[in-house]
Parts: sequence; structure tokens; C-alpha cells
Amino acid sequence: MEAAATITPAVLILLGPPGAGKGTQARMLEDEFGLVQLSTGDLLRAAVAAGTEAGKAAKAVMEAGELVGDEIVIAILRDRLAEPDCAKGVILDGFPRTTVQAQALDQLLSETGQKISAAISLEVDDAEMVTRISGRYTCSMCGEGYHDTFKVPVAEGKCDKCGHAEFTRRADDNAETVASRLAAYHEQTAPLISYYQDHGVLKGLNARGNIEEIAGNLKRIVSDAMN
Repeated sequence: MEAAATITPAVLILLGPPGAGKGTQARMLEDEFGLVQLSTGDLLRAAVAAGTEAGKAAKAVMEAGELVGDEIVIAILRDRLAEPDCAKGVILDGFPRTTVQAQALDQLLSETGQKISAAISLEVDDAEMVTRISGRYTCSMCGEGYHDTFKVPVAEGKCDKCGHAEFTRRADDNAETVASRLAAYHEQTAPLISYYQDHGVLKGLNARGNIEEIAGNLKRIVSDAMN
């Protein structure tokens, strides 16, 4: 009798400027494909709370008021990818941010015979990003995202997901700050598009439509990448 084939977990990367909808789309992909969304901030907080070796190292750096280095982030990511809930695959949101990090990620994945399944670039323009970000807000209970124009709760004043009636807006979601964040994205992260294009895994996606239309197109890309 032949042994069952080993399924290699999918590793997907969502690229795009602040406000492109990466978080919203990643949550939809989690539900559709059984994947796990991994964001750098959540990974760091969880590792610190769990008291892992990498988490202790990250805590010491953060308490010193410094930025956590790539080596620590990669160590935390290595630990997380080994956990059982990542068996089907993961969606990386916010990492890598630079080509140096991308190279480190490739090295990490090669250790377990994995590779990037697809790097999906959510394509939008800067002017639209300012409009999107300045109008967004989230449920203070569950974190579900909304927007003054593009996505309002079905029942006014109540979160569609949990029914909570309090929402919050980020203090830095204003035009001036957004412009600065976009400039940083173009300088540091946009080169990843060329990097993954050269590696043959880049998939471009027009992210200017409505959320459902974008989600449908994204699901097709992910389905192809996982097969």
C-alpha cells in the first residue's frame, strides 16, 4: 500500500500599501481555506506573552525602546510555523517588509522544504489610500473593520460580527500621517514586488473594486496557488 502523500503547507504573502485591505482579505481567506493569518505585531505579542526564548529576546529589545531585529522575528516565525494549526498554510501580513527579510524568510522555509506559494500584490493608488484610511474604524470589541463610505455596519451603530456598539479610530489615520506611511512603503516594501516577480511567484490583483469582488478574485489566485 502506498504511503499518503505529504501536503506542503501553503505560504502566502499579501503585499500592498497601508489601507489596501490586507487584513480584511486575510481574514476572509482564513475562513475560506483554513489558513492562519500571521501578522508581525501579533506574533511578537504572543511570543512575549508565552515567554518563549525568542519572545524573551523580543521583550528585552522592546523594553529598551528599540526595534526588534530580523533575526528575532524570524525565530518567532519559525516557532509559529511549527504549530499544528499552521498545517494547511499561512498568510503573512506585514512580513516581509524588505528584500533582506524576504531572503531570510526564503532561508527559513527551505529548512523544512517549503517555499512561497504566491506573493499577492494588492494594487491601488496613493490618492485612494488617503481616502480609504482616513475613513476607516474598527469594532472596539472584536476588531472587525469598517469604513465611512466603503463598509458600514448593516445595523447602524452595531458591529455585524459581534453586535458591539462601540467603535474606535486610529489617531494616526489622517491625511498627513498616511502620506508619510505611503512614502515609507514605496521606499522600503515596494521593491519586494520586483523581488517576487523575479522569483516567479508574484500575482497582481486590482484592489480598487468593492470588497466582495476583490475577495472573489483573490480566492481564485489562492486556490490556484494551493493546488
